[in-house]
Amino acid sequence: MLSGAEVCAILTAQGFREVRRKGSHIVMQIQVEGGTRTVVVPDHREVAIGTLASIARQAGIGREPFETP
Repeated sequence: MLSGAEVCAILTAQGFREVRRKGSHIVMQIQVEGGTRTVVVPDHREVAIGTLASIARQAGIGREPFETP
């Protein structure tokens, strides 16, 4: 399992940047052609597998960067 901080680090490596924190959630954004893509990451010790899949889908980067060796 990945933590919220680890998920944010992966998203940062993919070009996302943190724009704000609200409560226990971190909002990450990236500029894409035609607009902005926004992903909300829970700042938890362990991000649930379903939530992680949803983050990957919303980010449009696939699940591969989130798979741990």
